[in-house]
Amino acid sequence: MMTSWLLGRRGPSGFSWSSTADQVTQGISAAGLTAIVTGASSGIGAETARTLALRGAHVIMAVRSLPAAQAVKDAVLAQAPGAKLDVMELDLSSMASVRAFASQFIDRGLPLNILINNAGVMAIPFALSKDGIEMQFATNHVGHFLLTHLLLDTMKRTSHESNLEGRIVNVSSEGHRLAYREGIRFDKINDESVYSSIGAYGQSKLANILHANELARRFEEDNVNITANSLHPGSIITNLLRYHSILDVLHRTLGKLVLKNAEQVDWLFGRQSKSMCLCCAT
Repeated sequence: MMTSWLLGRRGPSGFSWSSTADQVTQGISAAGLTAIVTGASSGIGAETARTLALRGAHVIMAVRSLPAAQAVKDAVLAQAPGAKLDVMELDLSSMASVRAFASQFIDRGLPLNILINNAGVMAIPFALSKDGIEMQFATNHVGHFLLTHLLLDTMKRTSHESNLEGRIVNVSSEGHRLAYREGIRFDKINDESVYSSIGAYGQSKLANILHANELARRFEEDNVNITANSLHPGSIITNLLRYHSILDVLHRTLGKLVLKNAEQVDWLFGRQSKSMCLCCAT
């Protein structure tokens, strides 16, 4: 199995680890859908936004760096002049910024079919957010938790009025297995004396999974036409390890041999009876 994977042989889906987002979404239309992608200025988020836009979706790029996102947008428009992308500022480590973003989006009166909670930081030195929350937990989980909560009524209304299934995607990681032994340290999240950059990253990714699981349970219980999923996008060469120079160099150098690049993230559009959904095959 490992040999087949390394050789890039196709699996039952018809795709391999080297398949690109363009390949797996070929022939599928997202026209008429509106999607928010957080962290869309680089890496997985940028490629997700690009692919959605090229397939016809109206994409809201929710980002900290407006210039970086504008560069991504310009590149997409050069490829497809008719693509619809908007850049909006969002700092997920700041709950005030999350509330401002959600308010501005809602005021525009747009529908919302897809919310991709992608933005994140990894294994950074200990720091507290403006709200006094450990930075990885604030950015990776709490900010997305609040954003989802604030946009949920819009998503419910959109799915009801359009009769199309809505979708929430939390980009988690196999790194959730690196969380602290007890899982999430709810009583010590902000305690620098017991802080581990990897453990803190793991607990934030574990929180992403638990959040999606609970949303899915409630949607099913309340018969809401929205699905919630968490996923591991695969081992991707991105800038997440920028705070660890040695690991970053190894990651980028050796990773070229065995890791995917952002274009090879297996975002798949799948059809259901009356819906357009977004999922990930790993």
